[in-house]
Amino acid sequence: MRRREFVGLVGGAAVSAILRSRAAWSQDDRRMRQLGWLIARAETDPLEQAGRTVLREGLAKLGWIEGRNLRIEVRFAADNLNRLHTHAAELVNLVPDVIVSSSAVATKSLQQRTKDVPIVFVGGGDPAAVGLVQNIVRPEGNTTGFPGPEPSIASKWLELLKEAAPRVRRVAIVFNPDLAPTAPIYVSLIEAAAPGFGVQIVEMPVRNAIDIVRAIDALAAAPDSGLLVLPPPDATATRETIIPLAAQHRLPAIYSSRADVAAGGLLAYAADQLDRYRGAASYVDRILRGAKVSELPVQFPTKFELVVNVKTAKATGLTIPEAFLLRADELIE
Repeated sequence: MRRREFVGLVGGAAVSAILRSRAAWSQDDRRMRQLGWLIARAETDPLEQAGRTVLREGLAKLGWIEGRNLRIEVRFAADNLNRLHTHAAELVNLVPDVIVSSSAVATKSLQQRTKDVPIVFVGGGDPAAVGLVQNIVRPEGNTTGFPGPEPSIASKWLELLKEAAPRVRRVAIVFNPDLAPTAPIYVSLIEAAAPGFGVQIVEMPVRNAIDIVRAIDALAAAPDSGLLVLPPPDATATRETIIPLAAQHRLPAIYSSRADVAAGGLLAYAADQLDRYRGAASYVDRILRGAKVSELPVQFPTKFELVVNVKTAKATGLTIPEAFLLRADELIE
């Protein structure tokens, strides 16, 4: 028998076995399952709204219909740390079959409250670096998922900001230390790369709007300054305070979310968060059907998009090089 024919037969047999297993499972276990969902941002956040739609649609395609065989309990923290911890406790007390979390801080809060309920995270930085898991390939404990980009992306943000705004000589790294446990990792990598781009780095830890206004006003007093906003951003603070201040002071800024550029930010180099929610749906499905967390490796994003808000560039008087614009995956006019 030829190798291709053999592989085809084996592959066909494997698929048939999976289908038979799923059919038997659906006949043997029809009870309602429960999914907990801890979202660090607000219910009105457009990116999270899109993520909720994608996850629900993905689960429905896999046979999990809300109200029929799946009950979903969602909690929104609206970037409030105390509220996040309260909601984490509420969800764990419900003893769901699995919990989805939307940030490293949310995942850590859940891990502090349960070692048994499986957790599938979406977003956050390097999970090994911040202690969510130790083994990426075979996660131990009860946690796996789809994190944000690996820390090595940090120097790429600086490179892109410098290319788009060559005059920038001083870059402030903006982050909320309460919401961004990966910030020290990103900062160290950016500082290491900075001399090669002729850039001075300023750390800008901010916890509220007052901190942001004071820090950015002070930064803007020095010429040729720019901003690099680390993930995960405080969505409210970013869109209501950072983006307007950057425009007011004509500060070139790069973000880690397309949604921030759609809201008026200048640049973003970001992974597709919706794709991570599609992956989360597949993992939730497999856990509900009996898979162990250790069988579900952590998966980093592999596709990134460069997004440029041309309207913002014009409003701030920035002329972005044509070659840079041609490389962009999306131009927002």
